[in-house]
Amino acid sequence: MAKNPNTMAGKELNVAKGTTFKICTCIDPETGKNISKTCPKLRRVHGDSGGRWSTTHGTWGYQLELPANADGKRRNPLRRSGFATLEEAEAELDHARGLLALDPDPAVRRQVTKLMLSVLKDTKTLPDTEEVRRKVRTRQDLNRHITVTEWLEEFLKRKRSIEATTKRSYESHVRLYLKPYLGEIRLDRLRVSDIAGMFDAIEEFNDIIATERGSGDPARVATVRYRRPVGPTTLHRIRATLRHALNIAICQDRLLDFNPAAVVELAPAVRPKPAIWTEEKVTQWRKDHAGHLDRFKRARDGKRVDPIAAYIGTVRPSPVMVWTPEQTSAFLAYARRDRLFALYRLIAVRGLRRGEGVGVRWPDVIFEKGRIGVHWQITQLGWDPIQGTPKTDASDREIAVDAETMAILKEHKKRQARERLAAGQDWVDSGFVFTDEIGRPLHPQQVTDRFYWLCYQAGLPPIRLHDLRHGAATAMLAAGVDIKIVQETLGHKSSAFTRDTYTSVYPEAAAAAAEATAALLAGPAVPPPGPVPPRRSTVRPGASGKGEGEAGGLVIPMPTR
Repeated sequence: MAKNPNTMAGKELNVAKGTTFKICTCIDPETGKNISKTCPKLRRVHGDSGGRWSTTHGTWGYQLELPANADGKRRNPLRRSGFATLEEAEAELDHARGLLALDPDPAVRRQVTKLMLSVLKDTKTLPDTEEVRRKVRTRQDLNRHITVTEWLEEFLKRKRSIEATTKRSYESHVRLYLKPYLGEIRLDRLRVSDIAGMFDAIEEFNDIIATERGSGDPARVATVRYRRPVGPTTLHRIRATLRHALNIAICQDRLLDFNPAAVVELAPAVRPKPAIWTEEKVTQWRKDHAGHLDRFKRARDGKRVDPIAAYIGTVRPSPVMVWTPEQTSAFLAYARRDRLFALYRLIAVRGLRRGEGVGVRWPDVIFEKGRIGVHWQITQLGWDPIQGTPKTDASDREIAVDAETMAILKEHKKRQARERLAAGQDWVDSGFVFTDEIGRPLHPQQVTDRFYWLCYQAGLPPIRLHDLRHGAATAMLAAGVDIKIVQETLGHKSSAFTRDTYTSVYPEAAAAAAEATAALLAGPAVPPPGPVPPRRSTVRPGASGKGEGEAGGLVIPMPTR
């Protein structure tokens, strides 16, 4: 083998059992044998072993001794060639030697060797030193690559002590978005561009959903029947799930050095601006509803049309709509005949969340003080109702309730007592204020469905049940209730969140504020003050010319005695 001199003087390069060399592909014309190692053209001075290497003939290579196998059997050395320059061959030789020097443990060195040979076979390059160093430091299996799917499954297994609804959200994000778009990528090779591409694909599918639903073709509409567009808020939550999973991979297992989900840019998750159901908006909505119902009937081709589906499916001015005080009063007047009237009244007046209202228990209702403790809730996990305490300390609270609502709750308690007598042995003593006819806790979705039906029958424009809470907050703020009291009543962590979230203003309140501001500036016109005449000085008798109080045409008042 032709040896490469380490210096121009021709010294051999042999560093830690690693050697560089130069070869070519020439064949001896007389013998027909390969002379790649001894070809005279490799040297500038033919036949002179001390001459310099040719810069135009042959390529460079290196050879590196590898650790023995576990049984002590010698392994073939790593031999690589085809480098255009000596510097390139030396650089890869140093790279390979650096990998083997990451850990002195023979078992680890054998793993590194196996990894080097495997990666060279697949990619013709050596593995990244920093990547291997991280795996060696954290004692990972160097020859097993974790995919994003595998890590996300491990992440979900570790999230045992979280709320069921939160875990359900994680599982939904993983199943619907993270696995399909990113699952096959190696975890350690997940890039920012991969995650950004996932969000681009989700938004593209949003466009497909809108196009198919707007086509008017029942077959095309059916292809996206159970798919909903993913809004900006949900996109941010998907990213938050991935970011949390990758942070655990960094902090607990040290599988990554960098979290690509933390730097992916998304459009701001802007909260929808609430809108009041003004007379003009109601008039336009009724026209839109008539057209939507007509299309609904044509699409059903003579089959029965669900009036509530058409009612809540008509486009509204904003996803968050708030009734005026008159509309809320009309709803409560109509709902008074319903057995759950007290529940809807409590939400409309005190702004309880749906789960909090359904979860109120009789021991927490203090009639003597006119207060209710919000210490329990019933939420949904899929379709299953889940009971538990409020998620935050701010949500676990006690609220003041007006006298009329407390009186309505007393009537409701009497009605429940009559239902208990009628049910007899079938009665379930659950302790909840709002139950079905045999005492069982209410399902949250049933409360929502009943609310929509009452709104429809009352002839009011649609709002979500949660918008009753929004209306209560708006009414409190419009009535001049201190923002801190509103925050505590609603169970928010901070008054800033309350102020930023509930910014609706009733038209009447806005008009009154405008008139009050104008009235403050109104009043009788006051003429501007005229010029003040200069005060004349007093001149003592017998003085001539300028008086003592005059100087250069200026009149200086003289002091009086």
